[in-house]
Amino acid sequence: MERKEKLLQGLDVRNAVGIEIGPLASPVISKQEGKIYYVDYADAEFLRNRYKDDPNVDTSKIVFIDAIWGEQSLKDAIGRKAVDYVIASHVVEHVPDLVTWLDELHSVLYPGGQVRLVVPDKRYTFDYLRQASRLSDILTAYVARARVPQPHEIFDYCLNKVTIDTAAAWRNEIDTTKLTKDFTFAGVMWLVHDVINNGTYHDLHCWVFTPHSFATICRQLAEVDLLKFTCEHFVDTAYGEPEFFVALKASSDKAQMVDSWAKMMDMTRPVESMAAQCPSRHEFG
Repeated sequence: MERKEKLLQGLDVRNAVGIEIGPLASPVISKQEGKIYYVDYADAEFLRNRYKDDPNVDTSKIVFIDAIWGEQSLKDAIGRKAVDYVIASHVVEHVPDLVTWLDELHSVLYPGGQVRLVVPDKRYTFDYLRQASRLSDILTAYVARARVPQPHEIFDYCLNKVTIDTAAAWRNEIDTTKLTKDFTFAGVMWLVHDVINNGTYHDLHCWVFTPHSFATICRQLAEVDLLKFTCEHFVDTAYGEPEFFVALKASSDKAQMVDSWAKMMDMTRPVESMAAQCPSRHEFG
């Protein structure tokens, strides 16, 4: 199954209205494929300047941004009542306040609308050395209404971010004593003080997930009425790949929500690292 198919399966984008968050230079849905609003934290001109020295981004292909989601709510940013779906590829791990972010996505969906996420699997990315995010950290960011990554997230990210070979991680051939750290301690301290003293936003992975830990967090949030989505289906991390796919469906049925995330937990591995065994694709409704 191709990456786009994994993300969009079951969605009729041609006859629906959607939002894509953070499309940058490679949107999943083109304007020719369906009615789609591109949303980001800044306009295209700012983003072109932001990524002008990044060899991984073709700035000439950065798309026009229809709505800027910053100080105002997502609903106010898009200027309409509701949409059928929201797509966010490699975005969820960057948001400082996960609970509020998901709640804002829910606020712009029609009843039964869906959110489609592509999420990096920490076991096969530069988050390899980090522990999966805990409910207590996510709740702390929520009650603090965090607008920027918190100091403990910056410390964890910067002190443990490493250059990783995804294929070697899948083969269990990573020698942790030889991994290269990307930040110096002095550099990390500067970033933390910049956040504390100036409130500066630094782009990094606030949250770290495996498929199992993501399902666990979502179940826990649903249990305390802080999540309004069921797990419609998911596609586990494919052998050799660094990401998994989750479809969330807007819901008001607490028991159904909790049960759906418990099912995802049961169908995924609760381990931080795993042998080179290709996981199967899991899906349920």
